[in-house]
This record gives sequence, structure tokens and C-alpha cells, in this order.
Amino acid sequence: MGDSIEKSQENQEESCPRKKQKTASDTNKNSGDGSADQSILSKFQIKKVLRDSTREKNIFIHGEIDDQEAIVILEKTPIGQDTLVELLKDSSLQLKMKNDIYSNYLLIPPAHLNDIKTSLICPATQKHVKKYQVQETFLVEETEEDYRSITLPYIQSQSFSVQWVYNILEKKAEVERIVFEDPDPKTGFVLLPDFKWDTKQLDDLYLIAIVRQKDIKSLRDLRSEHIPLLENILKKGQEAILQRYSVPACKLRIYLHYQPSYYHLHVHFTSLSHDAPGSGVERAHLLSDVILNVKANPTYYQHRPLTFTLRADDNLASKFREAGKLPDC
Repeated sequence: MGDSIEKSQENQEESCPRKKQKTASDTNKNSGDGSADQSILSKFQIKKVLRDSTREKNIFIHGEIDDQEAIVILEKTPIGQDTLVELLKDSSLQLKMKNDIYSNYLLIPPAHLNDIKTSLICPATQKHVKKYQVQETFLVEETEEDYRSITLPYIQSQSFSVQWVYNILEKKAEVERIVFEDPDPKTGFVLLPDFKWDTKQLDDLYLIAIVRQKDIKSLRDLRSEHIPLLENILKKGQEAILQRYSVPACKLRIYLHYQPSYYHLHVHFTSLSHDAPGSGVERAHLLSDVILNVKANPTYYQHRPLTFTLRADDNLASKFREAGKLPDC
């Protein structure tokens, strides 16, 4: 979705778009024949464009539906290779410019090849609005002491619900989306597509491995006893993706986020060709590097300073600012 940092410290359910947003198809499924939802966007009254990315072909809009706050996210779906012949044959062209051998056209495809992925959050809160609004960001270096005195107390003081995670692990939700699962209580995990991937193209492949252990919040909690878990995720995750999608390990980027978008350990599997949100060096930690670091030093992530970005409106940023750890830039 292009979030520079998908994280809302105020409420963890709201910080995870894959659980709170509903696509048009999901809404229709939940309402029987879907007739009541076909015109729901016609009721949407636009207030403000929160973010518009021409590079990522998406737009985030804040508005109202029936006097309820709402956010609509529109994202142009990728061009599928299996539709290329039909796209080129059945589309109409409007000439925009021609100069010698160079021509520019506006291609107007058939309606069924011109999908726009649509997500709806309603009723939305101010936390959602802030999450999707363009915000100034800051780079923070969190020391061991910073984690103990600022970050950890802040996490513990908040009501970060991860019930949606437990619903997946307990097969109360999204069962049909599970690609692979290992039931072992110590080294097991569930692998399924991330909300941001429509599963239609491999170029933007994106899956999440959610660990079964419930007491590992983030990278900071990893120690030597977790090496079997991490190695299991790396090995079996790669094997499952190869078997299901024919994508080899050498074409995968496998990493953890810090700060994470929710405080239950999970690992990201993305296509190496996909510039996924949060895959930059200021947030992503390669799983293979994490394993090597913990093997070399069992308490590596308890002592090592970790760098990450925070948005200006993030409550954790306020805590770092109050502690004098986030000077004006």
C-alpha cells in the first residue's frame, strides 16, 4: 500500500490494514448477494486526499458515508501477463503525440481489464486518518536503555490487540488463505498472503509468517532459544513458496520489521523484484542476518542499538521527544 511505516501505536488492530480494511469483494461476500454494497461508494462524500502516489498507483481519501467517518483506498491493479493479448487486441487507442518513430497513446481497455482494487474503512477513527496521511518522519536510534525506559513501558501501557492474529492461528479466520502451517507450539508458524498482495502476480509476491509462540513481541525479544524457530521459518517458508508459487529462495527477500506494525513476531516474505513498503534499511532486518547475529551473540538484540523511523504524529515519537531523544531536525 506504500506506507512508509505501517504502524499506529495507539491501537494495534487499527495499525494493521489487512484486518481493518474491507475490499469491495469482501464486503459483498459478507452481505449475501452484495446488492446493498454495490452503490456504497456513491454515498462517499470526499473531505480530503490524505495521500496520492503516482509511483505506486494508489490514492487514500478521507470522507464520510451516511455521517460516518470513512477512508477509501483506490489502487490500480497490476497488468496480468495472461491478459496481455486481450488487452492489446480489444482496447481502444487515443493518439496523444507522434514525432517520427515515437508515439504516445491513451489506451482504454475493456471494463473487465480495468479493475481498481478498492478498500474501505468505515467507521474510521482519527487514528486511521493520521495513519494514511502524509506525515513528516524522523530517524531514531534506540539504545538498550531507550528500549527499557521508553519503548517497552510504552508498549506495555497500550492496549495493543492482536486478537486477529490469534484468530488466524486458531483457524477462526482466513483459513482458506493459509498457504502453509506448522503446528509445532515452539517452532511452528502460519504462512499466508499479506493484505497488500492480490495473489495474482508474482512480481509483487508478499506473504507473512506468523509464529505460534505468543510471548515474542519483536526483534528485541529474540535470543538463542529462538534459533530453531527462526531457522524453521526460513527453511519451510522458502520450501512452501517454491512449491506453491515456483519462486526459488534466491528470488525472495525475507525479513523482520523493527519497529513492527504489530507486537506479535512475524516474518515478511516478498519478491526480490518488489519494492515493498518497509523493505528499506531503516526498518527491515534480513532473517538470515538475524539468525547469524543471534548465533554469534545470544543477547545481540537486547543490547544492540536499533534504528527506525517514526512519524511526527506517532505517540512513541512523543515519548522519545519528551525524553530528549528526538531533537528538532
